[in-house]
Amino acid sequence: MVTRMGAGAGKESPLSEDIRLLGRLLGDAVREREGDEVFGIVERIRQISVRFARDKDASAQSELAEILAGLPRDTMMRVVRAFSYFLHLANIAEDQHHIRRRRAHDIAGSPARPGSFTRALRHVQFEFGIRGGDVRAQLEDFLEHALVSPVLTAHPTEVQRKSILQSERKIAALLDARDRMRLTPEEKAENDAALARVVLTLWQTRMLRPTRLAVVDEVKNGISYFEDTFFTELPRLYCQMEDELNRQFPMAQGRGWQVPPFFRVGSWIGGDRDGNPFVTADILKKALRLQSTACFDFYLEQIHDLGADLPISQLLVPVSPELAALADRSPDRSPHRVDEPYRRALTGIYARVAATSRALDAHESLRHAVGNAEPYRGSAELEEDLRVLADSLTANGLGMLVRGRLRRLMRAVQVFGFHLAPIDLRQNSDVHARSVAELLARAGRCDDYEALDEEARIALLLEEIATPRPLCSPWVSYSEETAGELAIFRAARECRERFGAPSLPNCIISKTDGVSDMLEVALLLKETGLLLPAGAGEGPTLAMNIIPLFETIGDLRRSGQVMEHILGLPLWRALLASRGNEQEVMLGYSDSNKDGGFLTSGWELYQAETVLAGVFSRAGIRLRLFHGRGGSVGRGGGPSYQAILAQPVGAVSGQIRITEQGEVIASKYANPEVGRRNLEVMAAATLEATLTDHENLTERAAEFHAVMDRLSELAFRAYRQLVYETDGFVQYFRQSTPISEIADLNIGSRPASRKASDSIEDLRAIPWVFSWAQCRLMLPGWYGFGSAVEAWLAEAPHEAEARLLTLRRMVKRWPFFRSLMSNMDMVLSKSDLAIAARYAELVTDAALRERIFSRLREEWELTRRHLLAIEEQEDFLADNPALKRSMQTRFPYMDPLNHLQLEFFRRLRAGRVEEMVDERTRRGIHLTINGIAAGLRNSG
Repeated sequence: MVTRMGAGAGKESPLSEDIRLLGRLLGDAVREREGDEVFGIVERIRQISVRFARDKDASAQSELAEILAGLPRDTMMRVVRAFSYFLHLANIAEDQHHIRRRRAHDIAGSPARPGSFTRALRHVQFEFGIRGGDVRAQLEDFLEHALVSPVLTAHPTEVQRKSILQSERKIAALLDARDRMRLTPEEKAENDAALARVVLTLWQTRMLRPTRLAVVDEVKNGISYFEDTFFTELPRLYCQMEDELNRQFPMAQGRGWQVPPFFRVGSWIGGDRDGNPFVTADILKKALRLQSTACFDFYLEQIHDLGADLPISQLLVPVSPELAALADRSPDRSPHRVDEPYRRALTGIYARVAATSRALDAHESLRHAVGNAEPYRGSAELEEDLRVLADSLTANGLGMLVRGRLRRLMRAVQVFGFHLAPIDLRQNSDVHARSVAELLARAGRCDDYEALDEEARIALLLEEIATPRPLCSPWVSYSEETAGELAIFRAARECRERFGAPSLPNCIISKTDGVSDMLEVALLLKETGLLLPAGAGEGPTLAMNIIPLFETIGDLRRSGQVMEHILGLPLWRALLASRGNEQEVMLGYSDSNKDGGFLTSGWELYQAETVLAGVFSRAGIRLRLFHGRGGSVGRGGGPSYQAILAQPVGAVSGQIRITEQGEVIASKYANPEVGRRNLEVMAAATLEATLTDHENLTERAAEFHAVMDRLSELAFRAYRQLVYETDGFVQYFRQSTPISEIADLNIGSRPASRKASDSIEDLRAIPWVFSWAQCRLMLPGWYGFGSAVEAWLAEAPHEAEARLLTLRRMVKRWPFFRSLMSNMDMVLSKSDLAIAARYAELVTDAALRERIFSRLREEWELTRRHLLAIEEQEDFLADNPALKRSMQTRFPYMDPLNHLQLEFFRRLRAGRVEEMVDERTRRGIHLTINGIAAGLRNSG
């Protein structure tokens, strides 16, 4: 499987060489393990596919389809694995090339990269230099109030097994070694052999899981990204930011910048109950124990290594009294270390950390402490002991020794605490309403709460929240659902007491559409001791943030009104006062897209943010927005830097949380260096979006917004007419995409639908988007835009040219619109109408097939024509040549997988009719899903 792409010029040639090398090694593994015949078939298919992708030769496509249709099932499986693994290897090579280019850029001393913290600081300094103001004071205020948090979720589009990821990390490390050092012939031969061994191991590794993931498995997968990337790279990023601030804005009298721990990685895994019955109180407690154990294992390893780093003798260098006292309290009585106080102090710290892990998690460290010690009462005590070491070293002229492992460990303890990552709780508002209704009915307060109108609900809830009398009784039995809700909140209270309040700070309400949805959660928190009513001269106290999630188009439009109402309630304002007068609001990109389409979803999100920013500004409450983005553009995905800078002015204000979902987690954070780059981009973009006028729309805002209003209206109509108003569309969708097979795939613990229903409304947004990506139509990322622009231009034919010029100005001047167009460009570049047409052939009703696919094809052509006209380009990705080359390399390996998937579909569906479904055929479909997802990289 050697790629025949050209050697490439200049900076791209190392990427071509790596892809060739990995492709050759994969080909060798296929030939060695499967024989010359299978290798020959794979190579022939590859050559035909390359010819089709290069020349658009229709005969090549027919020839390819004929070959694939005639393959025996077992041979098909081998071909699928070969092309899938090539795409995985190409991903590794590309990631390594990004690292290579970044290092070359840094080594050459080139201007700071877009998305770097250095460039963000310079941008801020430049803007303040023009408009005036104290930039240092603004930076200090930003850091004091900032919160930046990517939040890992367990949504089921991450199709790679951990075993596969581990092999891929080994390959990346071996490629990295070839870049970073000049290898001798012997070392190069050894590296080649090691690569060949790992690729062969990869080929012999099962690609699919035999059973569906349990929630605990998802928790462990999430923790692996901390072990591989976040534990090391997040402290490094903090150090990098402090060093850059000290370089650009040095403090007086030798004081250095101390960046607060504003950047934290969060998690939903183990706390997200919305539609997932497997997330229980016990699972939540187990998730936090697993996270805590990972923390302690990391700290113990680092403390042990610090002992080797600091063999400093007090016979040669004095120590502070505090360090001497810390060493004296250590259980280490070895005569060999009597003059090495730092080592003795670290031995004592190690013993206390081990004791803490034992007390909190019942976990025994592999390397036992030298003696018994008291557990730490909290991570602040551990940080304080480490600070004693740092202060003693600095005071005695050894400050340089602080700036390595010790500095990073102190930062890690500050950021990760004893809980690793804050876990958010999430549940659907309907579940909360039913639970509250049952509590009220069983307590004799209201027989039918759900029959009340919104105002009556609010009045009743406010009264109940304000009274210390509980509704819940230990002597009353409740339904399984209500008992489960109470149990999860009680578990949250227990975990907060055990691991600290930062371990469980947030409670998110899916499908929020009114004030009562938020007050219901407040009541449940009161019933479980997480909200204390006012009493004894003190106001009410709220232990967790209550966060509404507005998801549908209608909910987004009402979000400002809902929040203005609740912020006007004296009780709610008193609760917010106990939380620092901050309120978080979450916006759902996925469901709003499924509800209203790509263009309308994007515009309604933008407008909701603008309205919310105004509401909160008038109320004097700090707003933090939580963006529920997916990996694909159809679920709000796309480059993070551009996405953050595309937010309206006032919507970021130093605080932002963003979900990281599906296969995007692995692509962003599996490689430590790539992971640190992505973390840096989030921090830099948040700084720029907060302290610069990144929109600069003073003159054009009203005009551009009016255009978007009309385009959104037209796009919404086109999208709704297709998806929700076209007879037979649900049948078309379910027959022309792998939605049924995706629901069966063992890639997550969550069911594909919220209810036992075939309707689009009840289908989760994730499999909806994932299915359209697999058939290469990518509908959620573009449908409706072409019709909207066509109709808008036709409304005033004599102004059509001027209107087109307006759209072009919007791309150049408005980051929001530019980001929208760029994302749509990327999605369309990955779509393929010829392949999508073959999926349409799976629809059994010929008239339905033609009626709907002809509309899809017409809309795709309209969208392509108008997008390229607005961007003034002749083809997709004209301004992103690197991604364009990447897709050109991938298509010849993705196309056969789509053809094979179609063949498997035919065999599977014929087998269903004959009641003879072969499990290996189903497995073949799952393998193709894996490979296509790897090729697209952001499909779910």
